[in-house]
Amino acid sequence: MISKATKSLAALLICGLLAACSSGPTTQEPQASNSATTAPATPTPEPLPDFVQDFNNKPAGKAATLNVGSSNLGTSLSDDNIGVSFEATELSDPRWDPEAGNLDEMLGALGHPGLRFGGNVLDRETFWTSTGEEAPKGKTLVTPQDLERVMKTVKKIDSKVTIGIPLGHYDPKRGADMAKYAVKTFGDHLIGISIGNEPNGYTNDARPGLQVRKPSQWNEKKYVTQVRAYVKAIDEATGKKVPIVGPGVFDGSWMSAFLNAQLPNTTALTQHYYATYECSSDKVPGRGPEWQNLLDPVVSKSAAKMLGIGLAKANKKKVPLWVEETGSTSCPGTNNTSRTHATALWTIDHIFASAHLGVERMNMHSMLGACRGGAPMSVVCSADGTGSNGEGQVLAQPNYLAMRLASLSIGSQFMSTKISGDKNIAAYAVKVKNGNVLVTVINKNDAAKQSKNPLTVNVPKGYRATGAAQIYAPGNGAVEKTQLRAEAPFAAEGSGVTKNATGKLQLDVAASSATTIEFTKKK
Repeated sequence: MISKATKSLAALLICGLLAACSSGPTTQEPQASNSATTAPATPTPEPLPDFVQDFNNKPAGKAATLNVGSSNLGTSLSDDNIGVSFEATELSDPRWDPEAGNLDEMLGALGHPGLRFGGNVLDRETFWTSTGEEAPKGKTLVTPQDLERVMKTVKKIDSKVTIGIPLGHYDPKRGADMAKYAVKTFGDHLIGISIGNEPNGYTNDARPGLQVRKPSQWNEKKYVTQVRAYVKAIDEATGKKVPIVGPGVFDGSWMSAFLNAQLPNTTALTQHYYATYECSSDKVPGRGPEWQNLLDPVVSKSAAKMLGIGLAKANKKKVPLWVEETGSTSCPGTNNTSRTHATALWTIDHIFASAHLGVERMNMHSMLGACRGGAPMSVVCSADGTGSNGEGQVLAQPNYLAMRLASLSIGSQFMSTKISGDKNIAAYAVKVKNGNVLVTVINKNDAAKQSKNPLTVNVPKGYRATGAAQIYAPGNGAVEKTQLRAEAPFAAEGSGVTKNATGKLQLDVAASSATTIEFTKKK
């Protein structure tokens, strides 16, 4: 039967926050505030429906077999692997106060997600002051009061925080002041401070305002010199060694420069990774922002290679690797990946694959602005016509639902797996603290072309499948059609189960789905 902890989470998944448990259209009206004075009484949870799948009339695909070994791999999936990154200017958003909206509820539904504040605007548009100064034109003011408001949500969801300090305009004294208030406000929740964001891109002049250093005046060595000055000022301002993380780049030479600086309080190496980045390309397969590219093997192989570089450097210096900023695309504005089901399938695969490799912390980059026209990789955003002034309810995107599904596996150790039969199916197995085994199967075959794939899952002796949860859609390219089916026992009909014996499950898995299956150890 379904574990007690899983039942609690599954009950929450039954649309406690999301209408019809879907990533539906973003044109819905914002809901009323969730303040204590206006919120309705919490309804009694309805009994969980049995787990069923939606199979279309398309032909079935190839059969596949997954063998799960009994050995643990030494890597794990924690709350911090299912984190969210925000632009630093969004520190000033009023909705970080739980009384002002539903942001706290949306984040809390992911567990205790790690939060990170940085992004390109950190060095270009963020102006910190604790003395009542006005922000220069084109800058967003961030103050101690903003940090205190953010802390209300941080405390409520018990999150660990990393925060960036602006380096675009060189000012160690101002940076140290911001760090002092961050340390004071977030306390033990603060696990890292980063000096600047993507310093390897400071000389980029692709658009106005992007370049913050002249090429002749900037390189890895000069970056390290300026970071040292900031760290010294921060330690003097706070009176203690503050955990420093960096450099927040994808470039290996800058990672080496940061690690070789041997800052005494270096806590983690931080790396950024985006699946699609050739913003002017519509080539398929390719690395442009086309939804088909997200599910191409080239992308997953590239991620393993790039993160492998960071892991090798981090392991050599005996520090963890944190992927502090990642997403399906680094391209701005709405594009052909936006709100597609492919982003959900890519997200859950990326979460599991990265943690499986040994990435300790990862944050999906997001924004609180309006969904339409906003960042296509964002897991949450605001209803149409809202967001610019900290207004409106926060809405879920398809990749958010993927994170919800992945959160079922929090607090688990990866087990060895081997899958054969279909290259479009990926699978991961973990053992949770109660001894149960969770197997997540990602079927990247397109439901617009086929219905399902017969799958045999062999697990260690003594386990029997008891239920499942799933995200699904009518096709990989479907927009705003992703839905989340909460974990529940298998239905007598329609679940896809054709055989369920101890140690072996035969299950038809719907195309365009990610399914988490729970195996319970027989007593």
